[in-house]
Amino acid sequence: MSDAGDAGDNRTGVGATAGANVSTGEVPGARTGAGAETGTAPAHPVRGVAKGRAPVPLSVLDLVTVGAGGTAHESLRTSVAISRLAESRGYQRHWVAEHHSMPGVASSSPAVILAHLAAHTSRIRLGSGGVMLPNHAPLAVAEQFGTLEAFAPGRIDLGLGRAPGTDPGTAAALRGPARAEEAHDEFPRRLGELIRFLDDSFPDGHPYARVHAVPGPVQGPTGRPPVWLLGSSGFSARLAGELGLPFAYAHHFSAAGTLPALDLYRQSFRPSAVLDAPYAVIGVSALAAESEVEARAQVLTGALSMLRLRSGRPGLVPTPEEAAAYPFSALEKEFVDGWTANIVHGTPDQVRSGLDALVARTGADELMLTANAHGGAARLRSYGLVADAYEMPVEGSLPA
Repeated sequence: MSDAGDAGDNRTGVGATAGANVSTGEVPGARTGAGAETGTAPAHPVRGVAKGRAPVPLSVLDLVTVGAGGTAHESLRTSVAISRLAESRGYQRHWVAEHHSMPGVASSSPAVILAHLAAHTSRIRLGSGGVMLPNHAPLAVAEQFGTLEAFAPGRIDLGLGRAPGTDPGTAAALRGPARAEEAHDEFPRRLGELIRFLDDSFPDGHPYARVHAVPGPVQGPTGRPPVWLLGSSGFSARLAGELGLPFAYAHHFSAAGTLPALDLYRQSFRPSAVLDAPYAVIGVSALAAESEVEARAQVLTGALSMLRLRSGRPGLVPTPEEAAAYPFSALEKEFVDGWTANIVHGTPDQVRSGLDALVARTGADELMLTANAHGGAARLRSYGLVADAYEMPVEGSLPA
């Protein structure tokens, strides 16, 4: 789940426009890995467990933001620290979004980042939020995530989006001129190919029947990452439901469409080998701080960064001082007010109340929190304060 959705702003995110004919995508049934173990019983590869007083499982969505005066190296170190904290406090999963040609984020290569996070954690699920499938050959994605699964068996999620995660020019550079204008209805077909590569299940006579993703089943019995569909409108919601896959909606980017998309997903859902009932996650911008004033100052940095992105002036995330001093026009202020209205922010108690209300309103099965701020310390502190607010227990010391 990335910071945006579909053609409404094709810089980021996932999502959609209309219903899909699943048969044209040649999408087979999906197998998943056994999952990490809790005692003697394997954990469900999709469904999470709420900790402390949280109403649903809580997870992390990481854009690896880079603030003015900082570096990508520092931001990636912060991601490791967040993953360690999240694991120690019972967050369900840590996902990394795919973005390109955006100075304010350092998450162009989710698989590379996830491999590093896997080396510094032992229990938390790690995944893509998401891999923007139109940018990549399905075989390459299957091999990357098969490798991640071999690194961290039972801990990898493969979230997939339909948008490019960037602007059209960068998308063309990623895909090459032959695929620059690929039709949206290619996504089900590419999804079907990816799942067959993951399962090593192309039928005899298919051109790819002798092509194998490795690491993978051709090497022997193995689990594989569960596939999630991500979206910010109806296309992926319907497709996820029809395939019986878990669905993650980008509420943080497209709040007005949350309830219609979740309703469509639930109405379209067909039980599968993966899930017997719908499982819906929503991405939420949430920033907790010791005071309302501090939280507002940090939230404003992200709002100004998004304003500049929408205006064709992307850059590093500004400092709180720069954001406070920025001379917003009336139109810009209207945008910022609308953007920050969808961010749950304030003191830990205020954030907890806001998240509780969101769960009650949407019926979400899990919340995936993205804490966008200028500095890594503020992001890290926010996840800790949210865990404290919900009395989420410490599940072990932080890794060295």
